[in-house]
This record gives sequence, structure tokens and C-alpha cells, in this order.
Amino acid sequence: MDRIYAPWRIHWVEREEDPIDGCPFCVLPERDDDREARIVARSDHNYALLNNAPYNPGHVMIIPNRHIEDWTDLDDEVMVDHGRLKAATIEATRRDLDPEGFNTGLNLGSDAAGGSLDHLHTHVVPRWRGDTNFMPVVGETKVIVEGLERTYDHLHAAFAAGDHVVDKGDLESGDAVRLSFH
Repeated sequence: MDRIYAPWRIHWVEREEDPIDGCPFCVLPERDDDREARIVARSDHNYALLNNAPYNPGHVMIIPNRHIEDWTDLDDEVMVDHGRLKAATIEATRRDLDPEGFNTGLNLGSDAAGGSLDHLHTHVVPRWRGDTNFMPVVGETKVIVEGLERTYDHLHAAFAAGDHVVDKGDLESGDAVRLSFH
């Protein structure tokens, strides 16, 4: 069984205080600059956010706009939109990074996967053969070969080149790509 070890994420798990008052997943989409917030795409009811401590380049989270703690609390429209944005994220990542596969996982509850947020979200993690190398285990270091800004630029362009685009956004002014699945 392959594993992705992420010891560099321990600072997130052990932190004493949240860097943002309230739920960051509720606060981030209210910011004026999507690029600064690392929101690479938005749909009608959800947004795609680059993970600040990625397991691999292109690690994105799909997050409902409003605070929802459990998948069973989603109405059909938000649930379908969430799934379609996840599919669009996978398509954009394939266009940009050409991974060999993906891991996706839904985090429910504040203790899911070592997190502390009770705002549900789905991780989309691109995978390549050999991405579980020796560095995290032996060197306690994860080598991420691409910075978040570059990942943002590439995924922004890949989303803009995809289906369901209603507004390509403006990379210079920090606007995310807008998608609609109606």
C-alpha cells in the first residue's frame, strides 16, 4: 500500500490558535482577491481552493460557499454542484499537470484527517508513480517542486480552458474563474 507522509503539516494540527477568526472556509470567499485567498475557481455554490500545505502540486479542496458540516445536510443543488466542480477540478488538473491518477476524500467533522474545521470539504490530490519517495520518511522533508503561485496560475488557465466557464476571471486582478453547471 502506498502512503503519502506529510510531517510538515504537523504545525497545522498542533497550532494553538486559528490564524483567522471564525471559520476560514467561510471567510476566504468573502475576500476581494481570489488569487490572494488562493481560490482558483468558483461555481454557483462551491469554490476550489489551493491547499496551503499540499501533499502534491495541484492539491485542491472543493468547499461549499456556506457553512455546512455534514454531507447529509447538503441540498441536491449544492451536492450536484460540489460533484461537478470536483470533476472540473480533475479535468483542469489533467490539462495542466497530467497526473497518473487522483486521490479524493471528503472531510466531515472537526477531527477529520487531523484538521480542526467542521466545514465540509473534499480534497483532490493529483498522484504520480513514485510520489511517495524517501524524503518525507528519512529526511522528514517533503519536496514540493512547484510554488503555490505558479500552481495557481497554471490551474487558473486550465479551468479557463475547460467546460462550463461563464467568466474566465482576470489573473492580474486576482479574480477566480467562474463556472456554472446549469
